[in-house]
This record gives sequence, structure tokens and C-alpha cells, in this order.
Amino acid sequence: MPKVLLKTMVAHCDKVLRTKEIGDYDDAANGLQVENCGTVSRIAATVDASLATVKLAVAARAELLIVHHGLFWNVRQPWTGKNYELFRLLAGNNLAVYSSHLPLDAHSKLGNNARLCAALGFRNLKPFFLTHGQTIGFKTRMTISRAELGKRLTQATGTEPCVVPGGGENCRHIGVVTGGAGGDLKQAADEGVDTFVTGEGPHWTFALAEELGLNVFYGGHYATETFGVKALAVHLSKKFRVPWSFLDHPTGL
Repeated sequence: MPKVLLKTMVAHCDKVLRTKEIGDYDDAANGLQVENCGTVSRIAATVDASLATVKLAVAARAELLIVHHGLFWNVRQPWTGKNYELFRLLAGNNLAVYSSHLPLDAHSKLGNNARLCAALGFRNLKPFFLTHGQTIGFKTRMTISRAELGKRLTQATGTEPCVVPGGGENCRHIGVVTGGAGGDLKQAADEGVDTFVTGEGPHWTFALAEELGLNVFYGGHYATETFGVKALAVHLSKKFRVPWSFLDHPTGL
């Protein structure tokens, strides 16, 4: 089985994803979060870095774990209890962790939004949803019934969406931002869409969607963000000729 230098793979990811150029939340820590002994012969991909998914990666004999939500959103100290167990598993099993949040959302080919749009059959995509200095989503013009769009989203994600029918029965201007963009319905409407596909949102957005005349599809935060890590792992597997696997650990959220 071929072995690839970890630093070579990381440099390639950083270049392709424009990791240093894409703005993000302060605690995102995009890029290599945990080193290993220096080589990679097997990749695993998952949405969330956690003790549970690290255990899955160890069982899969991976040496690099690609994630969308990394390890360091919150303070991880002291390194005792479950934190120590996590540290021991990573170090003891030569497992590196590479995380990409908004850079992976925004990528025009490998990103969560681009891949979900492709799975939904959307074409002629235009940049959509400005955040942290760049657009991360996409929008399209097409006529599709609200019911048909719900069926497509279910097929694409494997999860039946929660639909807020705030707009018309036919969708014509559709925006897609995976993950937790439900709190930004007004921004989506202000950017010209009558239908917004995202992952999750708070309770009060039901009333807001009705007031805005906006159809909203909550496809699940996890379910809408499996696409990017899979696409990145496939890309790395082809380029560096190493096997990969997806570690499914759904949250139901």
C-alpha cells in the first residue's frame, strides 16, 4: 500500500481549498489539527471530529481523518478524562486530523453546497450568501414544485426534510447553504430567493419564513454536510492512490 507524506497531502488540501484565504469563525482552526508520524496510507472521512468518530477511524486503520467540524470549537482542557482518552487514541494510533469548515462549504466543486446542488439537479449556479468576507452557497433559477424539491432533498441526503411552507407551491429562485444557516432567513430572502435549503434553524424561523414568504427546507445539519468530506476524500484518494472510507455517525440534527 502506498505511503504519502502527510505534509504533502496537507499542502495540497490547503491549496485546493484556499484554507488561508477563506474567512471563518475564530475557533474553526482550519487545516491540520493533529499530526501523526508523517505518512498516510489510508484516509477516513466523517462530518464531526469526536471521540466516537476517532474510535471509528482507528477501527478503520486510517492514518488521516478528514472532518468538516474539527476538534477545537470549544476549549479542550485539561487533558483528563474523555479528553485524555481522545488524545491517547490519536497519538497511540498514528491518526492525523485535517479539518475544513467554511473553505469546504465554499469550494465550487468539492464543497458541501456544490455537491448538494449537483445531487438536487441544480444547474447554472450563481454565488450566494455572503459571510465572513466571501459567498459560501449557491443559488439557481428553475421552476420545481415544493413537493418535488422535498423528494429530491430526501433522496440526496437520505433524510426527510422539515419543510416550512412560507412561500408558493412552486419554487423558482432557490438558494442552498448547508449546515446551520437557518437563523439567516432574512439574508437569504434579501439575496433574492423564494426558497432556501439549509440544514437546521431555530423554532422562531417558522413565523419569520411565513412573514418573508419564503419556503424553507431544513434537511438536517449533519445530513446536508456529508457531501464535502466525501468529495475531498475521493479527490485525495485518486490523486495520491490511497484507499478511503466514510465513517457515518449521524446526529439526527
